Amino acid sequence: MIPKPTRKVLNGLKKAGYEVYLVGGCVRDLILDRPPKDFDIITSAQLKEVSSFSTSSKPFDRHLNSAAIEKSMNCEEIDFVRWKNCLQRDFTINGMMYDPYNNVVYDYLGGMEDIRQAKARLQMEMNYLLSYGSAEASLRLLWKYGLLEILLPIQAAYFIRNGFRRSNKRSNMLLSLFSSLDKLLAPNRPCHSSLWVAVLALHVALSDQPRSPLVVATFGLAVHNGGNMMEAISIAKSINRAHNANFYELLEPQNMEVQALIDEVMDLTTSVKVALHKMTDEHFVSLALESYPQAPASDLVFIPLVVYLKVCKIFECVVEGAERGFVPKRGKINYECLALGNVPELRHVFARIVFDTVYPL
Repeated sequence: MIPKPTRKVLNGLKKAGYEVYLVGGCVRDLILDRPPKDFDIITSAQLKEVSSFSTSSKPFDRHLNSAAIEKSMNCEEIDFVRWKNCLQRDFTINGMMYDPYNNVVYDYLGGMEDIRQAKARLQMEMNYLLSYGSAEASLRLLWKYGLLEILLPIQAAYFIRNGFRRSNKRSNMLLSLFSSLDKLLAPNRPCHSSLWVAVLALHVALSDQPRSPLVVATFGLAVHNGGNMMEAISIAKSINRAHNANFYELLEPQNMEVQALIDEVMDLTTSVKVALHKMTDEHFVSLALESYPQAPASDLVFIPLVVYLKVCKIFECVVEGAERGFVPKRGKINYECLALGNVPELRHVFARIVFDTVYPL
């Protein structure tokens, strides 16, 4: 089903000794046994991406900052480059690469499973909305025009439950969390998608079960310092700034004994993990708006497995305790590391978002 002009390009690159793959929607169409409208090719010829045989191209950086992203010691460099390229695709089913000479499909994001389920999970669209410094405005627009119910049914249910009107100018804790995120980002300083997924999971947990500001602050600090609970408690108990009392998700402050506080933080951590699981469970997502029959039905889950696992990594230190050799990030944000999903950087920024929202200046 690969036409002659495409084969000519592929064969020419292959004979010249370059690696060559078909990528994007044409791979999806070939798997579905339907004629692709066009063919996208990526090649190791100076690692330039060729789109639909046009003469324009862009460099594809193969040199990676080893401090900015975790890579398995057993992972070959070419596998890592392929995986990184797939992450840039819009849908998981468009994030596959096909080697026509070895008849191998490289699927790092679960695209084959999504094809089997006829479910396309959004990746880049939601990431553009929430990762580049305009998340709060994006959520407001999605809500205003009735799209939030389709894309984020759990969050739409929160808006409905709290009587948040379509053109409402006021705020709530969900919007305030993303406002805090926006203040740290910009179009040229984005974050990894796991950061805003982590923020969503925390808010779902607090919306379901409000907590003391002390508990939320301790949780955020424990995430930041790699699970050093006693240090987190010491810092949290020393906070003398008033919390934001406008959010029902935050209870009135109360003094707690150390063990009681630890228990509450552990319980919150469990709730966050449960919330994350709910956000990736089609059945639960489909039930999010069942109490509101006028809302459109949606079971859309767009959080890929790699992002889910990254969010789990952000939070796991709270339960497992202080990580050996972990050095908490301090000082200015390293935006390259943040965009690539470096865990210490993600934890650092997550804690800032939590603190700035719970204890605003």
